[in-house]
Amino acid sequence: MLRHIVMWKFKDEAGGADRETNLRKAEALLMGCAKLHPGTVQFQVGLARPGLECTYDLVLDSTFTDAAALAAYQNHPTHVAIKPFMKAVVAERQCMDFITDNTEADKT
Repeated sequence: MLRHIVMWKFKDEAGGADRETNLRKAEALLMGCAKLHPGTVQFQVGLARPGLECTYDLVLDSTFTDAAALAAYQNHPTHVAIKPFMKAVVAERQCMDFITDNTEADKT
């Protein structure tokens, strides 16, 4: 399994809209990518909430069966189509991909 986590900080204003509007649009666009590839095992989008410790505004936490499934997701036309919007409204982006080993969890 391959875990793919991406976090974004949004600009206060971009594209004629405020941060909250752009966050909601980004959330909807990302959720539209949840079922793009059968190799997607888990796909969750989260927004920062008042009262909770957050250093970023939006997070995508997803798991894929393997690197090929992640690549297929990333190159899918629906996913590619949201990139210009994200680049326009995002101030900072962090990403990490790592291999997960569920057998360790089974041992506890």
